[in-house]
Amino acid sequence: MTRVVVVGDLMTDTVARAAYPLAKGSDTPAAVTTHGGGSGANVAAWLAVEGTDAAFVGRRGSDIAGRNRDMELMGYGVDARLVMDQERPTGTCVVMVTHKGDRTMLSDPGANAALLPEDIERCKDLFSGGTHLHLSGYALINEGSRKAAIHTLEIARKTQMSVSVDGGSSSPLKRMGAEPFLEWTQGARLLVVNAKEAEILTGRDTPEQAAKVLTAWYPQVVITTGADGALWYTNGRPEPVTVAAEPVEKIIDGTGSGDAFVAGFLPPWLDGKQPADALTAGCRLAARAMQHLGARPTLDVVDNQIK
Repeated sequence: MTRVVVVGDLMTDTVARAAYPLAKGSDTPAAVTTHGGGSGANVAAWLAVEGTDAAFVGRRGSDIAGRNRDMELMGYGVDARLVMDQERPTGTCVVMVTHKGDRTMLSDPGANAALLPEDIERCKDLFSGGTHLHLSGYALINEGSRKAAIHTLEIARKTQMSVSVDGGSSSPLKRMGAEPFLEWTQGARLLVVNAKEAEILTGRDTPEQAAKVLTAWYPQVVITTGADGALWYTNGRPEPVTVAAEPVEKIIDGTGSGDAFVAGFLPPWLDGKQPADALTAGCRLAARAMQHLGARPTLDVVDNQIK
């Protein structure tokens, strides 16, 4: 089984799930809980829980939240290489979830914004041929961590690691612009984005069209399409491979479902399984993530460790 090294963001998510439609200018009853988050850390956690040898490189504050996030990752079985920032707090995200499961996020990157090339160099033992790198798009989108993200990609290329990259999030990706993102990540073996991110990167309004355009930069492209599932495409195929989403009776919280998809997709894809099998595994894990609060797997052992 291929080891996966994830480089990216670590956050504390405060999730407020509304019981009813939001009452503008007034109160709405909600369940408010705190969880580990950050797209990169989420991918690493789901990978480890599913049995993949996973490492995570990132940055945290010297606060209690940072210590708890560190212990959580260890509880999942992740080889966590977190640099402690003495000046910035651990990143925080407020996740507002409607009564229908839709979510809006307000994020403060905190220590994530100070990830440095030197931090990556400290973990250079993780980078070697036969190991896979997954880079969180947030590391590139955030100006403070961008040099570290680009340095990570350079090391991966020099050591002949296979590389996958995700799109981070549509709104900050749009603010940054498609051209820089495509330039920095060109050469990655796999791009994983959702339909909105694919449209921003290509200007095409259908995932199928966007996937075909994106293969000018990436040998393989995966686009998640929400309730419709996901598709995979590579040059030379007449049409993309598509897989339907796993049915979910009730979405509790969609936070982290895209990260879970990546973690479900990567192992069978790295093992050379058929794209349809990898897409199915990704959709299955994404469906699991939607059925509980928070972006990470639920583990009693983690709860006990941080109390």
